[in-house]
Amino acid sequence: MIIGFLQIDLHLPFSHSLKEKRKRIQGLKDRISSRYNAAYAELEFQDKWQRARIGLVSVNNRRSIIDSLFQKILRDIEENLEGEITASHIEYL
Repeated sequence: MIIGFLQIDLHLPFSHSLKEKRKRIQGLKDRISSRYNAAYAELEFQDKWQRARIGLVSVNNRRSIIDSLFQKILRDIEENLEGEITASHIEYL
């Protein structure tokens, strides 16, 4: 069994309040949860308007499947989020 962890740092330049940021992050969470087999959590910067760090975890018996899933998620975020990915990091256990 392989556990994959994807950490993503986001910059949300169009969020002008925590309420706006939460709305955008919730939309992202809903989209990822409905389309992909990955658990989602907001990890840091809950008190920052334009920054977010999210974590995604997936479990499979093949690393290549997890890799493919994480690449699809990153593409989806790049294409649909009103903001940008400033950093991403993948770890395996």
